[in-house]
Amino acid sequence: MHARVAEFDNPRLSDPSLVDELSSRARESEPQWREALPDAQGHLMLIDRENGRGLGVTLFGNEEQIREAEPVFERMGDEIPEETRGRRTSVSVYEVVLQEVETGARAARVSRVDGDPKLVDEATRESRETILPRAREMAGWKGVLSLADRKTGRAVLITLWDSQESMQASEQRADELRRASTEAGGGTIAGVERYEVAMAENLAEAGAPR
Repeated sequence: MHARVAEFDNPRLSDPSLVDELSSRARESEPQWREALPDAQGHLMLIDRENGRGLGVTLFGNEEQIREAEPVFERMGDEIPEETRGRRTSVSVYEVVLQEVETGARAARVSRVDGDPKLVDEATRESRETILPRAREMAGWKGVLSLADRKTGRAVLITLWDSQESMQASEQRADELRRASTEAGGGTIAGVERYEVAMAENLAEAGAPR
């Protein structure tokens, strides 16, 4: 499975009414994007009001499906004014190397890692066998999406929580686990960001046997 990750700058996210509008639009458009993107298997929309940025993750079975879907994303973006949706700053494609998501996520921590491309599998195995069991024990845990670029070694780790309060309470423990996971991949932590979950559709089912 692969993920298309689109990032946006939007200084107006500090306006609660705009966030409500974006969330409402996302929920209302869910049937339309399902029809327009039949190969999409799940979608996650994250918003950071304080820093005026957004992040959208859409899951597909492979990279070819993402390339075929790009014109649809462009058309969908044109339907919402830039002053509302924000300015798209980047689009990246990653392999989904670890996915375990429950429903009910309300907050997300996004960690960016610069790692060794040769150690992607080793880092994933360490996370699955050692890090993930510990993470499941934390209060409010709602799962994880781990994305990796095997060419560059760059990775994006998205952990999901039932509330902002649970995410904040987990900071110290999460930092310890993040360092352990990063070291297993021979990498360094490039940044950590915190978001609220505006929409999370079908992430728990994506990738499951059909």
